[in-house]
Amino acid sequence: MNLINLKNQTIASQYVATELLKQVKSKPNTVLGLATGNTMIDVYKCLSELLNINQIDLSRVATFNLDEYVGLAPNHKQSYHVYMNEHLFKHNDSWQKDNIHLPMGNAKDVVHESKVYEQLLCDIGPADIQILGIGENGHIGFNEPYTSFDSVTSVVDLTPSTIKANSKHFEKIEDVPKQAISLGLTSIMRAKRIILLALGRHKRDAIKQLLKDDISESLPASILRQHANVEVIVDDEIFQTIKSTKLIP
Repeated sequence: MNLINLKNQTIASQYVATELLKQVKSKPNTVLGLATGNTMIDVYKCLSELLNINQIDLSRVATFNLDEYVGLAPNHKQSYHVYMNEHLFKHNDSWQKDNIHLPMGNAKDVVHESKVYEQLLCDIGPADIQILGIGENGHIGFNEPYTSFDSVTSVVDLTPSTIKANSKHFEKIEDVPKQAISLGLTSIMRAKRIILLALGRHKRDAIKQLLKDDISESLPASILRQHANVEVIVDDEIFQTIKSTKLIP
């Protein structure tokens, strides 16, 4: 696991965007594993600008998102379908709809939808680069603490802390879905390269645990320590805290 301090959100976002650009340039049929959340907004803004100024043809690039809320239609304003379109896909004309993959949270049978999505990732993937955020409780995707390391894409229950954290995007906490379709930890680990982006003081404890604690299902992100090609990108605030506690790998 390679820990990199990139000082602040601007530089960190530019780095991740540049790595994605380099991947697409070097392999036109790249498979990208994508994430959502506030941390990724600047990444996608920078990536869209880089793709456009370099006139990159994205027609053969396939994307797979980590997750989607159960019960939300693709046009729901808080769905990850809308998020991805608003922050990435609508800004570059060469993205091909048939190559963009997100789980259908409003499928009649979400269990079946999960199995179909997992098989599609197996057929087209693995991801050349999977980008990740991390929850305050150490979750990646919607894989909450004590999710099995053997898990694949499935319907998962969201913890009260995750529901509370996501309630800022909804009018009231009661509107936050209680379940999601999420890539499992095994699904994520199949990626050839993983870039985890953690910024801000509210992510300090999760990163400290990731570096310090044992590999355990109590901290889902700890499975990443078993992957051969993982970068953990942090800002200076997190880095200085880790340095002061002598946790630098």
